[in-house]
Amino acid sequence: MVTIGGSIGTALFVSIGSGLTQGGPGSLFIAFILYSCFLGLVNNCMAEMSIFMPVSGSFVRMGSKWVDEAFGFMLGWNFFLYEAILIPWEISALNLVLTFWSDNIPLAAVCAGCIFLYGIINLFAVKWYGESEFWLSGGKVVLIAMIFSFTFITMVGGNPKHDAYGFRYWREPGAFAEYVTTGTLGRFEGFLAALWKAAFTIVGPEYIAMMSGEASHPRKNLKRAFKTIYWRFGVFFIGGALACGIVLPYNDKKLIAILSSGGSETGTAASSPYVIAMQNLGVGVLPHITNALLVTSIFSAGNSYVYCACRTLYSLSLDGHAPRFLRKCTKSGVPIYCFCVTMVFPFLSFLAVGSSSAQVITWLANLTEASQIIDYICMCTIYIFFYRALKVQGIDRSTLPYVGWYQPYCAWAGLAAMIFTVGCYGYTTFLPGWWDTGTFFSYYTMVFICPILYVGWKVLKNTKVVKPGEADLVWERPIIDAYEASVAEKHISFWAEVKIMMGFGKMEEHLE
Repeated sequence: MVTIGGSIGTALFVSIGSGLTQGGPGSLFIAFILYSCFLGLVNNCMAEMSIFMPVSGSFVRMGSKWVDEAFGFMLGWNFFLYEAILIPWEISALNLVLTFWSDNIPLAAVCAGCIFLYGIINLFAVKWYGESEFWLSGGKVVLIAMIFSFTFITMVGGNPKHDAYGFRYWREPGAFAEYVTTGTLGRFEGFLAALWKAAFTIVGPEYIAMMSGEASHPRKNLKRAFKTIYWRFGVFFIGGALACGIVLPYNDKKLIAILSSGGSETGTAASSPYVIAMQNLGVGVLPHITNALLVTSIFSAGNSYVYCACRTLYSLSLDGHAPRFLRKCTKSGVPIYCFCVTMVFPFLSFLAVGSSSAQVITWLANLTEASQIIDYICMCTIYIFFYRALKVQGIDRSTLPYVGWYQPYCAWAGLAAMIFTVGCYGYTTFLPGWWDTGTFFSYYTMVFICPILYVGWKVLKNTKVVKPGEADLVWERPIIDAYEASVAEKHISFWAEVKIMMGFGKMEEHLE
């Protein structure tokens, strides 16, 4: 349940609308299937490495140990900035969602409240973070179930207008929208736009990996968590894209008007295609319930960013890529100074109190958009080095606690897929009449900064690429093996967690 918290956020419920208008329901559906496959390749790599070596900082520290110290430095700071900058963006999105009910929302008070709650939740170790995310993620499951139910019931005629619209919007105005140009090329460009939206909606492996160092009995529990990602892609993300294309046409006037004013990118609930569909059908109460659950979804996403940013900074300190004083932890295991540094970023949300300053937060968030895909490129690269090291050092992969499918071919395919995605991401800026300097840098800033970070640290510290025979595959294995050999922890299944959340039964009754 907890791993859902970081992987499902504002994009699936709100920002997905821009992918619908640009690509149409068919392109959106296919794009989400394709990118889910892309990310499944990355997950296949990350699962094998994380379960084998569940260390604090996960892939960030693996990059330093198995590829190049400079590589880990670049990857760590890229991931930290991505997570940290999205915290104030989510708080600003929360403010805008609240305006669904009233324009007189005390923005500063909401910002202060979010910062206080994030601080309290993340200051009391992973146990409290996990407990809070259990309930917040439960709200997301309820919201998704409600959206799917709404889609099915209304499409067969269960709505105030008694209109059994079915897949009408796939026929008229059609399944594939034209974007930038017209004809076949325009429809392909619409598909690319939908693919980019999928790329920033579908996430998952990194959040599970970042929790590996603090998970109880990680090799057992991480294996289960990584396996759930595949059905999560199919049910939540692909199902969400299908539902979005069913309930609303890509040329809906209300959605286009809101997108033209920037609504989708800032997270206002009024731009959610599901809320618009509910309003179009004359459904009265459901939009308010949807908005209430959307509030918990956005808050949960910000909470996950705080946790991951804090742990990433801690891993950077452990590897000497950040000041040593950041290594200090509380008795409960919270890296206290990393927590303090991370909690500086949420205060940027106060910029949203001024309408012009609010654009600064969106601009900062846009600068890091490519960072997420760069992280996936790095994960596949780390696995390729990991696989080579296993082979050269004579370690049989069948002896590992988890073995990924069809490796190293999946790693190479995932690497190529992610390079293709980030390479095509901002190509529209090069088209005649589409050039915009600000847009160009929002697309490619991190693509330029990451190589600079890598080369700069490599020159400064004179680091070397790790040879396969010298890669440290022992590292923290003895400690982890000893811990795993201790008394086995009782497990509770995902569906049992859902039953407990809904009040059916107690924890003790569902322990396996």
